[in-house]
Amino acid sequence: MLGMSKSIYRRLLVSFLATVLVGLGITGIVLSFFTKEYIYNAKEEELLRMAKKVNTAIHNSNEVNKRLLDKLAMLDESFDTRIWLFDTKGKIVATSMKDEMFTGKSVAVSIADNVLKGKSAVTELQIEGLDDPMLSVSVPWGEGENVYGGIILHAPIEGIEKTFGQMRESILWATLFGVLLSTIMVSYLSWSISRPLRTIERTAAEIGRGNYAERVQVDTSDEISDLAQTINTMAQKLEKVEQERHHLEQVRNDFLANVSHELRTPLTAIQGFLEALQDGLVEEEEARQKYYAVMYTETMQVNRLVDDLMDLMKLENNEVNLVKFPVDVADVMNRVAFSFHQEAEEKGLHMGVEVEDELPRIYADKDRIAQILKNLVKNALKFTSAGEIRMRASLDGEYVQIQVIDTGMGIAADDLDRIWERFFKVDRGRSKNNKGTGLGLAIVKELVELHDGKCRVESSPGKGSTFTIWLPRIKPEN
Repeated sequence: MLGMSKSIYRRLLVSFLATVLVGLGITGIVLSFFTKEYIYNAKEEELLRMAKKVNTAIHNSNEVNKRLLDKLAMLDESFDTRIWLFDTKGKIVATSMKDEMFTGKSVAVSIADNVLKGKSAVTELQIEGLDDPMLSVSVPWGEGENVYGGIILHAPIEGIEKTFGQMRESILWATLFGVLLSTIMVSYLSWSISRPLRTIERTAAEIGRGNYAERVQVDTSDEISDLAQTINTMAQKLEKVEQERHHLEQVRNDFLANVSHELRTPLTAIQGFLEALQDGLVEEEEARQKYYAVMYTETMQVNRLVDDLMDLMKLENNEVNLVKFPVDVADVMNRVAFSFHQEAEEKGLHMGVEVEDELPRIYADKDRIAQILKNLVKNALKFTSAGEIRMRASLDGEYVQIQVIDTGMGIAADDLDRIWERFFKVDRGRSKNNKGTGLGLAIVKELVELHDGKCRVESSPGKGSTFTIWLPRIKPEN
């Protein structure tokens, strides 16, 4: 992550500095070029205007005398510029300065020719004895056909170049300031980007190590925040998947352990009885018949376990197709009660059915509803040794409520939430003689939910249990 941070910093710094340098460089060059052109042109135009005014003042004077020199000196002070006069041969004959060091010097032939032809000239003069170049303008001296020579007004280029130097220095300082500001901005920007990225990297590493409870804490509101939110969502889903995986693993282990336990008990009994019969240890026919009866009972227990497992697997895999028709709940309840009547009498229990008058029908699979009630009654019979078992049906809003009430041993509060789990058996130590697969209530729950219904259990130890299911009623036609 540190390397990436350095890379981000380096890229941002280079790009910012390049932008600043190129931008300021181009701006400086363009500004210098146009400014220089503007200053030069303005100075040239100013010098031309002043040169024409000088000519207007002296166009009637064709001889160099004290009066002309005084006039030139006065104009020099007024215009603050140097004035030279040259004759038709290009010789400087008068200057506005008191010293005459340039008198007698010659100007360029091309300038003299143009001026004598009545044209103005603008140039950088190089005069003997003058080290620095001068920006000069030349106009004819005289009027009309009477041209006595030329008038030169000039200003040192040094001042203009000094202005340009100051401008270039200002641009350089602006560039240095831009570089410094860019470095500060890049440092802050790099830190603001790399800090949340390092947080994301550490969190992602924790998630990669299997710590799915980790979350990215980012206090920004940009694309990095969106990335952090995406990682948090992914971590949440991974955490949920991991929890489901652990749960499924635990369910699988419990399933294998429970199936092994449920199969081992009857198979061990069958194996023991078969060995006794094979070894001839049971000689009496009556005893052998008892052994056969026990083996048959244990075989039926294994068969019921397999049937219940197949039913539960089909329900959980959505492989059970309901054949729904209008079902009379009272009829199903009476049939179920009749099928368990003899077993209830043998245990000294009263089996009762209570149905509310004009109870509406339900739209359901009749055989599956009967299976639900049989599982609930069978469960009640196993854990009820005295008292009664009642089935009761009544209307409850949009549902038909069916209850199976017993006066059995009851269920502890800690077990109520687990009563619908596969292979869960209440009070295993006290119910060893009660044969069962531990799948009946799990099948009940799946079948009820398949009918878009719901189920609940209420119980207290020693006071019996009440299993309640709600199944949607058939709505009356308007």
